[in-house]
Amino acid sequence: MSRLFLAPMEGLADYVLRDVLTGTGGYDGCVSEFVRVTGSLLPERVYERDTPEILDGGHTPGGTPMVIQLLGSDPEWLALNAAQAATLSPHGLDLNFGCPAKVVNRHGGGAMLLAEPELLNQIVSSVRAAVPASIAVTAKMRLGVSDTSLAIDCATALAEGGAASLVVHARTRDHGYRPPAHWEWIARIDAAVDVPVVANGEVWTVADWERCRAVSGCADVMIGRGAVSDPFLALRIRGLMERVASGEEWPLVLRHIADYLKKLQARVECRHEHGRVKLWLSYLKRTWPQAAELHAAIRRLQDSFEIQDVIERALADMPGTSSARM
Repeated sequence: MSRLFLAPMEGLADYVLRDVLTGTGGYDGCVSEFVRVTGSLLPERVYERDTPEILDGGHTPGGTPMVIQLLGSDPEWLALNAAQAATLSPHGLDLNFGCPAKVVNRHGGGAMLLAEPELLNQIVSSVRAAVPASIAVTAKMRLGVSDTSLAIDCATALAEGGAASLVVHARTRDHGYRPPAHWEWIARIDAAVDVPVVANGEVWTVADWERCRAVSGCADVMIGRGAVSDPFLALRIRGLMERVASGEEWPLVLRHIADYLKKLQARVECRHEHGRVKLWLSYLKRTWPQAAELHAAIRRLQDSFEIQDVIERALADMPGTSSARM
């Protein structure tokens, strides 16, 4: 059976949403949002803030193993920080060579590094040498910056540098998140390297997952925005829920939204709570029209407790649900 991983999604899948999504089940592992490394040794409190799973042996509350992802462009500083992060991330460390964000790329990080295969090799080699052999070092890459001309060179550089596996997002940096994902390029990369390759990009449904595996030739798949738009996608792939989402599932989705909001209220600054819920709803409405209705109902609200009241009323109005306060 294919292994399924929840992708790192900067600005979207923070540790609260990782908790909710992995809590539904079906994932073999997940990767944190990137921790940015510049010219300093990051204190442990940075990881406790951004990747609090380290306080539970590197597991989400539901028990899914979590890997810390580092982002940077300096081999020496990445190695020094990786050595420290390795003491906190027992399931491995991941290196980000795929982020397309301008704020990251203008400092030479993320996907911009795909223009320099030799530097990629240097970074992975330095990190691999600094981290105990028992801790896997992996890498996530795209197909290139503006084209795919260096895709094989980059993948080879990462593998030869010591990456235990590669996640390949099947688009270039310039393609951003626009469809399609070029899964056929993942197959070419898989054929060129001697390490396992995980396919990533544009997997929104079970049918997408099937096509991705068929075209890429990869058994393992990493799911990003598809998991946010359908929190049960991993369970559907596992055959544990209906293959296609339906309106009958909306009460269950609504309970997950309520759970997410309560966890935000406990862990996140109040000024960010309403924005986080609205952001998730903007993805959920791709799968459930009811999410668009809820999004419209709370669009102008900025108090998370007012939003909670709207959600609780929606739950109470559903047939077969209790009217008791949650």
